[in-house]
Order: sequence, then C-alpha cells, then structure tokens
Amino acid sequence: MKGTWSMWLRGALGVALVAGLASMAFAQGAGKAPWKQGKTADGQPDLEGIYLLFDPTPFEAPGAPPRTDEMPAQIGPADDFAIHGHKQQQKRRSMVVDPPDGFVPVMKWAEDERDYHLAHLPDAPEHETPWVRCVTRGYPAGMFPAGYNNAVQIWQTPGYVVLNMEMIHETRIIPIDGRPKLNEKIKQWNGEPRGRWEGDTLVVESTNYNNKGSVATSAHTGRIRGLPQSEQMTITERFTRVDADTLNYSVQIKDPKVYTRPWTVAIPLVRDDTYQMYEYSCHEGNYAMANSLSFGRKRDAEEAAAKAAAKTSTK
Repeated sequence: MKGTWSMWLRGALGVALVAGLASMAFAQGAGKAPWKQGKTADGQPDLEGIYLLFDPTPFEAPGAPPRTDEMPAQIGPADDFAIHGHKQQQKRRSMVVDPPDGFVPVMKWAEDERDYHLAHLPDAPEHETPWVRCVTRGYPAGMFPAGYNNAVQIWQTPGYVVLNMEMIHETRIIPIDGRPKLNEKIKQWNGEPRGRWEGDTLVVESTNYNNKGSVATSAHTGRIRGLPQSEQMTITERFTRVDADTLNYSVQIKDPKVYTRPWTVAIPLVRDDTYQMYEYSCHEGNYAMANSLSFGRKRDAEEAAAKAAAKTSTK
C-alpha cells in the first residue's frame, strides 16, 4: 500500500508540474508585447539588418509570353551554388504584381534588341549583360533574386540609407537629406537615387539612367533578362518593415521607350542576421567573358581560313 501511495503521489506531482509549466508558457505568450517599429539614434525608422532574397516565386505569372530567342538552359549557376538552409518566403503566383495578369508589358523592339545581343555574345563584350562583364548587377536588377549570393545588408546613418549588395559587392548610397539631384546630363548605370520617409516607409526615386544597362540580369527573371534600359527610365521603390523578420520591398518601373505601361514587382525580404556575406570577386573569377570572346576569335579565324581555302580552290 505504501508503494502504491508513493507512486500515486509522484504521478500527481508530475501532472501538476507539467500543468504549471504550460500555464507559465501561456502567460508569457499572452503577455508578449506586439512588434513595434524601432528607431535609429537619429530618429529614422529602423530598417537595419541582413535581408535575404531567396524566393521560389517565378518572376512572371504562369502563361507569360515565351522568349522569342533560345536562351541556353544552363545559363544559371550550378545547383551546388544555390544550396542553403536559410528561410525563404512562401511561393506566390509571381513577383510581378502589376499589371494584374503578372506579365511585364514589354515592347517588341526591346525583345528584338535583347535577342540580337544574345545571338552575338562572342563578337564583343558589349553584347553581354553588365553583370557578366562585372560592371554592375544593375538597378533594380540587383534587388531581383539570383541563384546565389542573395543578400543585402542595410545600414543607416544621419542623412543616408546604405544598401550593401552581396552580389558584385556593390554599395548603393541613398541620400535622404533633401539634396537636389545632379545635372540631368550626368547619366549613371544605376541611376541617381533620392530617398524620403513616408511614415515608416522609405520611398526611393531614381532617375538619370544611362542606356547601357539592363533592367534585369539574372536567369531567374526569364524573358526580362537582358532587356535594355533607356535614359527615360525612372523607378520608385518602397521599403516597409512589417515585423521583426520581414521587410516588404516593391519597385515600380517606368520606361515609356521600352514598356507600354509602368509595371511593379513586390518581394518580401527575410531578415537573417546569421547569414554570412562573402566577397564576390567578379573580375578574378570571370572566365565566362574570356572564354566567350576567345571562342569568337577562334570562329572568326576558322571562317577566314575557309574563305581563303575556297578562294584558292577556284583559281
């Protein structure tokens, strides 16, 4: 009887302990304060942190018009480059959210120009995207996911918001102090950004682009990769932190020379300060450019030799 009483007592204490712990956990959860937007030392809404662009969502919606050229299937990185254990957002219909059909309203001449350059890659470096040439990922192209190195770190200082891109280790410095823009004759690869706060949302407008870059440079963007940008392009970005680990990003692109109407991309960025950003030594490892051009010169030599042989045989 004594043993039975002892066993019953131990069991009752165990149940009470579990119930007590559960009650404490519930009370702690119930009393947890909701997330609130913090501020930097100078009063800006705090956006700082490392944010990831790993996203399984297709750039355009299913059923988008196909490319009119034949883009190589192996244009992206090897699968090993894309392996990671970090959080990514849920798959959505498309990153393009406007127009409502999820398709980029591109003009035919722009697709024809993209196809021409792709068909002449071995002829000269200017036919490649600026990313392959190690000039720049482009902007907003740098905010569109690639197969790897999908991180951007945000810093804030008085008068500026700074975006440090992992890919090509580019740094985008955005003045938010109301300064005027440079002379409109000064054109830049990635435009000239100016930012302002609308409540807790950072709004960045960029103008004064040159016509040498591409609006998208990664294979993930499908038929939009390699489309030209004109000097008339303007973009408006919005950065809004919605909780401790999510930064909503959107960009509206206007380029009346390339598109029939403005279009918008929306991507929720995942904050992960455990992610390790590494140097992207583009020029040091850029064998693609040299290999492509050396193939072109080999092809030219073979064609010249064939012509010379044909000319000799007709004599």
